[in-house]
Amino acid sequence: MCNFEHMGIFVPMYERKIPLSLNCGLDLIGEVLYGKWKIRLLWFIHEGHTRPGELQRKIPDASRRVLNMQLKEMEEHELITKKIYPVVPPKVEYSLTKFGETLIPVISVLGQWGDEHQERLRQLILMEITTLFFHNKSCSTDKLFIYLQHETQYKGLPSFLQSVFR
Repeated sequence: MCNFEHMGIFVPMYERKIPLSLNCGLDLIGEVLYGKWKIRLLWFIHEGHTRPGELQRKIPDASRRVLNMQLKEMEEHELITKKIYPVVPPKVEYSLTKFGETLIPVISVLGQWGDEHQERLRQLILMEITTLFFHNKSCSTDKLFIYLQHETQYKGLPSFLQSVFR
């Protein structure tokens, strides 16, 4: 790809490892919603958390940089709009576009499904993480600890690990 920065246009200088596929709705939504925090950001903006600081507090595990990148991508995909108020210090607010609002029922159904199956999903995720940890493939102790620190009870965790992480 070329860099047209001198014309005010910046095109990243990298090649995708996997070719872009825009052949069906699932491919398209994957391209638009790919990103760990995008669905949560859309939901929180829908709930009225419109300022960057509020969004950061709602998702404390995400860095400000990553949140800003994902907000910018959603703005480029016309899911949200960004309003900058001409005050000092600058005030920024995000809102859903009409197009972005069409995702809210979909996100709601996904959330309901997660709520209905949360115990099973937690057990499966715990099993996957502990399996990766003990087979030393791609799970660091940090990843295991971060997941476990969010759990108030260590259901499904082998007893010898419960004492390590309490």
